[in-house]
Amino acid sequence: MDLYSGHINKLIDELAALPGIGNKSAQRLAFHLINMPQDKVTRLANSILEAKANVRYCKECYTLTDREICPVCANPNRNHRLIMVVENTRDLAAYEKTNKYEGVYHVLHGAISPMLGIGPGDIRLKELIERLKGDVEEVIIATNSSLEGETTAMYISKLIKPAGVKVTRIASGVPVGGDLENIDEVTLLRALEGRTEM
Repeated sequence: MDLYSGHINKLIDELAALPGIGNKSAQRLAFHLINMPQDKVTRLANSILEAKANVRYCKECYTLTDREICPVCANPNRNHRLIMVVENTRDLAAYEKTNKYEGVYHVLHGAISPMLGIGPGDIRLKELIERLKGDVEEVIIATNSSLEGETTAMYISKLIKPAGVKVTRIASGVPVGGDLENIDEVTLLRALEGRTEM
C-alpha cells in the first residue's frame, strides 16, 4: 500500500539510493526537504547542479576540485617530492584535517579487488607512475587496512620499487577493516608518523 503520493515516494526512493541513507533516513530527509522554505530548497538544488556541472578531477593528483589544479597541488609551500597515495578524496580530506602532512597526494579512486572485477587498470595507477617521472623522493601508501587496500599497497610497492623511489606504508594505528575517513586525526597522525618502508 502506498502511504504517500508518487512525488513523495519518488523523492524517498532517490534519497534512499544515496550511500549510507536507509529508508527511514530517506523518509526523514524527504519530509524535511518538503517542509523547507522554497528559497532554501532552490539553493540546495542549485548547489547540487552546480557541483555536478563544475567539479572535476585535479590534473595532478586526481582529487575532486572545481579548478584545473586543486588547492593542495597549487600550493608552492607543499613538498611536491612527497606523494601520499589514498583510495579516495574523503581519505585525502581526513589526512588534511591533521594539519601535519606537508606533501601532496595521489587519489586512486578505488582499490584493486579481483572479487569485484576491479583491476590495476581500473584505478589511477597509470597516472601515479607518470608522476614518478618527475622529482619524487618518497611515496607513502595510505590505502585502507582492508584486503583490497593491502592488495593495492603491495601492487603499488612492486610497481614503484624498480624506479628507485622510496616506498613507505602508513603504520598500523589504523584498525584493520577501518575506513580512513572515519578515523580521528590523532590516530591518522600516528599512522603517518609510524610508516614503514616496503
